[in-house]
Amino acid sequence: MDPMTQSAQISSSQGFADGQNSAAKESKLSVKDLIHWRDPKKSGVVFGLTMLLLLSLAAFSVISVVSYLLLALLCVTITFRIYKSVVQAVQKSSEGHPFKALIDKDVSIPPETFRKHVDASLTYINRALKQMSRLFLVEDLVDSLKLAVVMWLLTYVGAVFNGITILILADILLFAVPPIYEKNKTQIDQYIDLVRTQVNTTIAKLQEKLPGAVKRSKAE
Repeated sequence: MDPMTQSAQISSSQGFADGQNSAAKESKLSVKDLIHWRDPKKSGVVFGLTMLLLLSLAAFSVISVVSYLLLALLCVTITFRIYKSVVQAVQKSSEGHPFKALIDKDVSIPPETFRKHVDASLTYINRALKQMSRLFLVEDLVDSLKLAVVMWLLTYVGAVFNGITILILADILLFAVPPIYEKNKTQIDQYIDLVRTQVNTTIAKLQEKLPGAVKRSKAE
């Protein structure tokens, strides 16, 4: 292989890799752009659809919501299929099936992609299991007490809200908090630092009073 061909292949592979990296970067940024309302139309559509889905789940069962969604999709595709068949019969055209391009499209998941996502999920699952084991077996007394306080507070939250209501509130906060934080970042950061300092001071005092509590090292 001559040097010119080798250089062209290297440039082509580098360009392909850069394209993949930029595409991945854009896909990662798209979620951030949505919740920061960079494009109000897209953010409004996503927020409206998610709220509609959650409100539907609050009013109906999951089976009913999924069935209605699939039924609506099927009605649209069947209606469009019949409409195109009538148009083709009247115009005596031979365009064929209107969804042929989508039918011929390969929608199968490649084994490599599936294994990659499974491996990534397994990493998070193992990390979560290790963390749960550390907390419930009281490796660090203060961390286990923190979890106990959070679980105790969640019992009151669960008594007031059900799971769907919490998801609806989370969806509202997801689309409301980022733009508010972006506009008032300096003031909010100051309050967060004050709260963090107060919490750390309280935890330090608690560690000193607890008998046998192991103090964290500076590295932690």
